[in-house]
Amino acid sequence: MNIEQIYTGCLAQGAYYIESNGEVAIIDPLRETEHYLARAKHDGAEIKYIFETHFHADFVSGHITLAAKSGATIVYGPTAKTGYKSHVAKDGEVFQLGDITITALHTPGHTMESTTYLLKDKYGKDHCIFSGDTLFLGDVGRPDLAQKAATMTQEDLAGILFDSLRNKIMPLADDLIVYPAHGAGSACGKNMMKETVDTLGNQKRMNYALRPDMTREEFITEVTDGLAPPPVYFPMNVAMNKDGYENLDEVIKQGSRALSPVEFEAAANETQAVILDTRHQSDFAHGFIPQSIFIGIDGGFAPWVGALIQDVKQPILLVADEGRVEEVITRLSRVGFDNTIGYLDGGFEAWNAANREVDSLRSIPATEFEQEVNENNLPIIDVRKKGEWSTQHLADAKHVCLSAINDSLAEFPKEENFYVHCAGGYRSVIAASILKMRGYHNFTDIAGGFDAIKNTNLKMAEGVTL
Repeated sequence: MNIEQIYTGCLAQGAYYIESNGEVAIIDPLRETEHYLARAKHDGAEIKYIFETHFHADFVSGHITLAAKSGATIVYGPTAKTGYKSHVAKDGEVFQLGDITITALHTPGHTMESTTYLLKDKYGKDHCIFSGDTLFLGDVGRPDLAQKAATMTQEDLAGILFDSLRNKIMPLADDLIVYPAHGAGSACGKNMMKETVDTLGNQKRMNYALRPDMTREEFITEVTDGLAPPPVYFPMNVAMNKDGYENLDEVIKQGSRALSPVEFEAAANETQAVILDTRHQSDFAHGFIPQSIFIGIDGGFAPWVGALIQDVKQPILLVADEGRVEEVITRLSRVGFDNTIGYLDGGFEAWNAANREVDSLRSIPATEFEQEVNENNLPIIDVRKKGEWSTQHLADAKHVCLSAINDSLAEFPKEENFYVHCAGGYRSVIAASILKMRGYHNFTDIAGGFDAIKNTNLKMAEGVTL
């Protein structure tokens, strides 16, 4: 038996490759499937099952494409209804895989079809669970993402999740290994650990949601408290995972159209496409196509695209570094953004060489910022997450989380100059590009962000509760 966790940091997502005696199961595969097919071929094995723990909201699974290419059966838990051929498992149904078995344990609450898969080794001993979004390390799945009936509230779902954890998961042995679908950084929970594998016994000891003396009412209160609004693109990803989607090869082919600067500009005007610049933030700051949005491929790319562009059907034109266009298109497709319609041939350098209009950002280091702000006392806006802000921030700063920027433009001064920063410089340039697009030009970005600002003598506020 071989179990491999295939972890994707950009999505904080874990897919799983399980092989036993020539048969393979894949759990929650990513959109691009070649890795799984190549691995099975290398092992001389056949992919027999594709187990889905639930209808994912934060990414588009590769289950449909993988099933078409491998002949494997897609398996969902009870109550699931799909727009394609799949097997809906009964609670407790057992699937043979080589010398081992995988049992479907229906664990609703995060969503109503959510299912945990229990793997037993060749001796029939419980070995591990693939818990999906039912149980994370340090947390449990948020109960407000399901496509639920109008009469069912997040509190109702939280109560159902309480029962699932107490009746199906907590009675299992402490030495059982827990393989969750997500880790720290995912929007599917609020308190996840950075580790991606643990024992159930350790989770029983340290996971707040598994306290043995916890009442149902306490669980509902704690699980639903402090949930940030889910990203707008989440329901669109659920629909794609439930009803189907276009083949990734066709998505890549469509997006890989090389366009000259003239053709690129014409396409932008004709289609109202978003111009998405995926270079490094310092390159973007020095020069970019007016009205383009920066989201760098080397940061938290896909989740920020989903949070800020929001509509998966939005046409997108790419500005990317040489050799990275297909990578960008693929990573967009992971969160359902399949409508890339071309890229700028030759990148920004070609645009600049063609003497097209160019914009830039004023970006200064923290040392220069310290000198300026002491002299002019201009507003400072911090676009980090709430938790980062709460831990420590500049005493005179104002907080506007980047994820809420499209709905919070009124928080930014229109007449007075101001400064904007994040933790390291990536998110503030995203914010700056959106502000530029919305007509704001009266601001300065702080290169290096709060990490650099902390090394100045500027006054800090710490331990703030919001």
